[in-house]
Amino acid sequence: MNDILPQESPRWEFFEDTVREVFRQYGYQNIRTPIVERTELFVRGVGEVTDIVEKEMYSFVDAMNGDQLSLRPEGTAPTVRAALEHNLLYNGPQRLWYSGPLFRHERPQKGRYRQYHTFGAEVLGLPGPDVDVELLVMARRLWQRLGIADDVQLQINTIGSANERRAFREKLIAYFQSHEAMLDDDARRRLHSNPLRILDSKNPALQEMIEAAPKLIDAVGSGTVANFESVQAGLRAAQIAFTVNPRLVRGLDYYNLTVFEWVSARLGAQSAICSGGRYDGLFEQLGGKPIPGCGFGIGVERTLLLLEGTPADDRCRADAYVVHQGSAAASVAFAAAESLRDRDLAITLDCSGASFKSQMKKADASGAHYAVIIGDDEVAASRVTVKPLREQAEQISCTIQAAADMIRKGRG
Repeated sequence: MNDILPQESPRWEFFEDTVREVFRQYGYQNIRTPIVERTELFVRGVGEVTDIVEKEMYSFVDAMNGDQLSLRPEGTAPTVRAALEHNLLYNGPQRLWYSGPLFRHERPQKGRYRQYHTFGAEVLGLPGPDVDVELLVMARRLWQRLGIADDVQLQINTIGSANERRAFREKLIAYFQSHEAMLDDDARRRLHSNPLRILDSKNPALQEMIEAAPKLIDAVGSGTVANFESVQAGLRAAQIAFTVNPRLVRGLDYYNLTVFEWVSARLGAQSAICSGGRYDGLFEQLGGKPIPGCGFGIGVERTLLLLEGTPADDRCRADAYVVHQGSAAASVAFAAAESLRDRDLAITLDCSGASFKSQMKKADASGAHYAVIIGDDEVAASRVTVKPLREQAEQISCTIQAAADMIRKGRG
């Protein structure tokens, strides 16, 4: 778990504002669920033999009433729980988004923490493959807005229905049992409880064997194949490049049919920044009527790794830094800073009482584009001096309005 320091925050704010705006454009509404939920929600929804439930959740007993509680490890089950509890689908399907911290007790890696953050989008009540495509088109628009579209690639697969996976599961167990001597400890543990997850192993020693394993796409029925072909046709029509990855299975029990990941080669082994798919059986698993669902979650920390060194890092720097010297200048500088803010500029006012030279050093170090200087001469003339800090240009004496115009123009 880690702190997000002020020098890192501009990138976070740029990312968060961009995601919210893209979600708004597609008609998604915000939902906020508690950080703490009953452990049973994740056992029933995510799956009792998944890695999350078996070894990654932060769980505890409520000292007041003995309830088994957990810090939320993912966002879809809480969203569906809230939709059921508050009858959100009474007036029709819902497009929802959420954000906030999630918690998993796992080994920290690059871009992965025990408290990490996500933005998720969920579509509840719409069954067609066109909804799967809409989610992926929305994600592509987000990558474009963030300036990372060239850094990410889409992988898709279909994992069929629960019945199709059960039939395929027996074939997969038999195959892996015939190669049991080659399995690592993690694969042996999953062999009978969740054999599909072996297909997603990153162990280099298992890759050749996994590549030769039976493929789920070869075992599903015509309805599943037609659904998957419709998703692919929709992606081609939207001009979204993709790769069919038959080993992509996702780690949560509630998924069915389409699953997908957006990955980046710049991130190493943990390459996924956005993962999701369809989960048509989750409402029933949580005690509701059959209702289709589809969604994705974006790992914020991993996505921000792709934004390092971009203009997003400069986003929250001040437009100008106000430097003042002299007894009469302090109150004038305060009023000048407010006047510039009234003109929709970001202004930092020096309140240190330091020397003029020291204040100018602080102005330069602040990252501001301009210094606005107010001394006795400026007070007497009812003007300010504007000095560019990021380019070689002469400082000028001007009115507050002219200073605002100059600063805004220089900001671009």
